[in-house]
Amino acid sequence: MDRFSAVERALRRAPAHALLEAVRNALTAHYTATSVDLLMADYAMTILQPVQALPYTAEPVPVHTSAPGRAFGAQQPYAERHPRASDVTAHFPVSVRGDRIGVLTVRLPEDHYTPQTERELRDIAEILGHEIVVAERDTDLYLQARRANRLTLAAEMQWQLLPGRSCARPEYEIGAQLEPAYAIFGDNFDWSASADHLTLTVTNGMGEGIEAALLTSLAINALRNARRAGLSLADQAFLADQAIYGHYHGAAHLSVLLLRFHLATGEVEIVDAGSPKMWRLRQGKAEPIELEAQLPLGMFEDTIYTPQAFSVLPGDRLFFLSDGVYDVASPAGERYSEKALIRAMTATRLLPPSQVPRAVLQELAGHRGPIDAEDDAMVVCLDWHGSP
Repeated sequence: MDRFSAVERALRRAPAHALLEAVRNALTAHYTATSVDLLMADYAMTILQPVQALPYTAEPVPVHTSAPGRAFGAQQPYAERHPRASDVTAHFPVSVRGDRIGVLTVRLPEDHYTPQTERELRDIAEILGHEIVVAERDTDLYLQARRANRLTLAAEMQWQLLPGRSCARPEYEIGAQLEPAYAIFGDNFDWSASADHLTLTVTNGMGEGIEAALLTSLAINALRNARRAGLSLADQAFLADQAIYGHYHGAAHLSVLLLRFHLATGEVEIVDAGSPKMWRLRQGKAEPIELEAQLPLGMFEDTIYTPQAFSVLPGDRLFFLSDGVYDVASPAGERYSEKALIRAMTATRLLPPSQVPRAVLQELAGHRGPIDAEDDAMVVCLDWHGSP
C-alpha cells in the first residue's frame, strides 16, 4: 500500500472524535511530519481555532493576518520556509465541495516537501474535510472548535438549518454569511442541487430570538419537505405558506425569495414573497432586480403564488440581501444607502463568492459603527458560470 492510501485508510477507520489524532499519526509515520494541527474557521469567519477538547488552551489565529489564513482565504497551499531551519510548515485548505471548513497545518523536513508531497497533502486535507462533515453527526468536537463565543439558542437553531456557507460546481459558486454570527435569529438561506437544477431559498423571518428561529425552522423544513416531494416552485411556496398559516393563523409571517435555476440554460423561476432583495452585477454595473412582490408566507390562508421568469448569463453575479443590510442605520441615524451598497458590491467584484458576503458585511459594520445591530443581516452571493 502506498503512503497516500495508508493515510486515507487511517482517516476512514478513525473514530469520529479522533480524526486529528489519526491524521497526525499517519502523517508522522508516512510523511515524516514533525507536527500536525487542524484549525477550524469560526462562525464569523474571523479566526481559525485549533481542534482540541474543552477547555481550550491553544490560542486561535486570525484569518486575515496569518499564514494559515492565507491558505484558507486563497484555498491554495501555502508553505512557510524558516530561515536557518531545515524544515517547512505547510498549510492546506480543508474544504468540502467549496465549503471552507478550516486548515490542516503540517511541519516536515524541507527536503521531503516535494511537489508530489504537496499534491498528496492537499488531497489528504480534502479527504479530512469530508470525514469531518460525516463525523459531526456523532461528535460535537469540530462544532465546538468553530466557536469563539457561546451561541445564543436562536443562533444554535439557525446554524443547524444551514446547508453550509459556500458551495461550488462548474455551473455556479455560492457564498453566504449571517451576522451577528453568534446571535442571529430570523434570517436564513438554503440550497439544493440536482443534475439539472439549483434551488436557492433566502428567508427573512419576523420577530426576535427564539420565536424568530422557530418560525424560520418551520418555514425551511416545510419548503424542504415540498421540494423533496418533487413539487413545483409555486407549490413549494403554497405548502410552506399553509404550514405557517396553519400554526400561527396570520399572527406571524416570513419573507422569502425562492429561485430555481436551470443549469443548462440559465433560465430561472422566481417567487418573490417579501422583503429579501436581489441585485445583479453584470459587466461591472450593479443594479437592483425589480420583481413582482407577492405576499409573505403565512400572512393569509390559501395564497396563490406565481413564479416569474428571469435569466442569468455567464459572468453574472447575483446578491441576495435581507433588510438587516439595507435598513441598518449609522450612529447619526443615516440609513445604509443604495450608493454605499453599490460601492461595496463593485469593490468586492474580484473576490470569490465565498469571501464576498463577509467583506460586504464588514463594510456594513463600518457604517453602523460601535453600536449593536438592531437586526440580523444576511448576504448571499452567487456567481453564474453557465453550463460547461
